[in-house]
Amino acid sequence: MSATYSTSAAAERNRPMTREERKVILGSSLGTVFEWYDFYLYGSLAGLIGTHFFSQYPEGTRNIFALLTFAAGFLVRPFGAIVFGRIGDLVGRKYTFLVTILIMGASTFIVGLLPGSETIGILAPILLIVLRCLQGLALGGEYGGAATYVAEHAPNGRRGFYTSFIQITATAGLFLSLLVILGTRTWIGEAEFAAWGWRIPFLLSVVLLGISVWIRTTLHESPAFKKMKEEGTSSKAPLSEAFGQWKNAKWALLALLGLTMGQAVVWYTGQFYALFFLGSILKVDGATTNLLIAWSLLLGSGGFVLFGWLSDKIGRKPIILGGCLLAALTYFPLFKLLTAEANPALHQAQQTIPVQVLTDPSTCSFQFNPVGTARFTQPCDIAKAALARASVQYSVQALPAGTPASETAIRINNGTPIRATDPTFAQQLSAGLTSAGYPAASNPTVVKMSGPFDIFREQPAVLIGVLTLLVIYVTMVYGPIAAALVELFPTRIRYTSMSLPYHIGNGWFGGLLPATSLAMVAQTGDIYFGLWYPIVIALATVVIGAIFIPETKDRDIFEAEESGTNATSARA
Repeated sequence: MSATYSTSAAAERNRPMTREERKVILGSSLGTVFEWYDFYLYGSLAGLIGTHFFSQYPEGTRNIFALLTFAAGFLVRPFGAIVFGRIGDLVGRKYTFLVTILIMGASTFIVGLLPGSETIGILAPILLIVLRCLQGLALGGEYGGAATYVAEHAPNGRRGFYTSFIQITATAGLFLSLLVILGTRTWIGEAEFAAWGWRIPFLLSVVLLGISVWIRTTLHESPAFKKMKEEGTSSKAPLSEAFGQWKNAKWALLALLGLTMGQAVVWYTGQFYALFFLGSILKVDGATTNLLIAWSLLLGSGGFVLFGWLSDKIGRKPIILGGCLLAALTYFPLFKLLTAEANPALHQAQQTIPVQVLTDPSTCSFQFNPVGTARFTQPCDIAKAALARASVQYSVQALPAGTPASETAIRINNGTPIRATDPTFAQQLSAGLTSAGYPAASNPTVVKMSGPFDIFREQPAVLIGVLTLLVIYVTMVYGPIAAALVELFPTRIRYTSMSLPYHIGNGWFGGLLPATSLAMVAQTGDIYFGLWYPIVIALATVVIGAIFIPETKDRDIFEAEESGTNATSARA
């Protein structure tokens, strides 16, 4: 009997993917493409959107709108996970993530039609925020639904491979958004694009929505969910069962701390923080930065499928936790290599030119500003922010306690201090840094690509290599994560249970990474100090995951339901 089962299992693992399974993966993945397409649209066009919806209002009002818009993108997602996760476990996977993509797609499309504040006044930003909140809620249910649906269609032993195709869609969304924006700008010109053409990428999303909905309406409910409904073992209260009972809730908490928390910070560091580091800290121009990141994504993104497939062979834990550990151990040397190659003159200045902030440290703020709305007006904050913007390495020399804040000054290369309260502070600081040896804005040593195929010189080649390695870390932690989360929870509460830790990890731990790391840089004067945020979290995930997370690759999610055992209790 066991020999027959083993032969059957081996045949199942080695058979080719069926047409229906390919359609399941395509239909599920398109929603995630949609998610990232919209994410990058908002990121790339934020300035234009702000101009059309917020600029005519007083600064305080604009700040409130900025806060709410940000919250829709990050803070609302876990609530969407709760709402749609519950529906998915009660009603079914197919119908729930059909609803989520309709809400998400309609919200994106309507942004392209929404009149600006000059036409309908304050109603414009209010409606924009409502649409972003709706989209954030839908996103909270989309990923969990897609991952659960694909995993429940996948044969045992191939879930890592099947679900890895969902993970690669972030890259597809990025390329699609860049392609549509670039094509629209070229077609109608910059002036028209700024006036009204920015709406076209949002409107064109209706094509992707139509294709996605059409494919999803032709799909069938997942076999695991149908089997559970037929046997009458579904949960009548998935929320209270998933999070109100400690035997289940502890696995959601462990999934957050031992898997998704570390996965999120490695993911955001390898793509978003690397993008910010190149552009804002190393002063690489936007076109070159985008080309470098695009090449790294193109070269590294196959790792999503590779590591998903490999996780079916050797396990989810060694790959996810191994990616977290490698990232934590190598971030400092890799980012220092980025600096040395991307901006050699800046790298040299940082090593050789001492700069100090002279101040009473008690007058300084921790400049954590995730929504860009806070204002730091103390002289110490002004001095630190100015040096951080100039990518200057500095130290703080503490003045005696009680020294007036107005005495705060910057000393460059042991020269005459420049007071932060001086009316010509900015001009003096710029001149002082340049004369001491910090490169000017026209620094010729900064990497610059003349076109998309200017990659065979040392500078761009080395940078693409480093960035590709960062992307490979991303693929290690992200490729197997869907399968790992699905296998941790039983069918009856799977959608609910896996969605919440995923979106808290990625929406909060990952989403707050850029602002937290920037505040840490400004606080310490060390451009690499912000890397401690992802390093500490990734290492915490390695420890917690290694001790408490079971290996799940060999779990039969159908058999667990059939025998009446909770998948979370079948520890490996």
